[in-house]
Amino acid sequence: MKLCKPSYELKNQIIDFKEEFIKNNEKTIPGSELLDKIPTFDEWMEYVSKNTSPATVSEDWVVTDTLLAIEDNRIVGIISLRHNLNDFLKDFGHVGYSVRPSCRCKGYATAMLNEVLNIAKKYDLKELQLSAEKDNIASLKIIEKNNGKYVRSFNHLNKEVCVYIIKL
Repeated sequence: MKLCKPSYELKNQIIDFKEEFIKNNEKTIPGSELLDKIPTFDEWMEYVSKNTSPATVSEDWVVTDTLLAIEDNRIVGIISLRHNLNDFLKDFGHVGYSVRPSCRCKGYATAMLNEVLNIAKKYDLKELQLSAEKDNIASLKIIEKNNGKYVRSFNHLNKEVCVYIIKL
């Protein structure tokens, strides 16, 4: 598996990735930087591209690296590394990720998060905050496998969310 930036060359694969979530009746794609909300691929690419630079980042967001996890020429997941936290992200954290429904439980998310931890070190980040709903056992295990330490919980949309810190 390798991580790479979204590109126009990967358009059909990205659309296929998004459509698998829709076919699986999943309304959100965590870590996709609004792939699930922005109507067209071109608009999403523009949004993601602009958010990679402090000069062009959306005023309501933070500088973010959005990366696709690819294996055997197929997108298996998506992960975003947010370089800092704004008021919205202060509870949620630096990293969001998803694995396509047909590729879950194969270790991809654990590997994706591990790779992003290495990238974060290159930005001189000292720790990353991550969160997952308490009933999302798979995500909690992924965070813990990557040395995440539980620090607190909060309530979001009537669900308990667990917050972890990973020291880099």
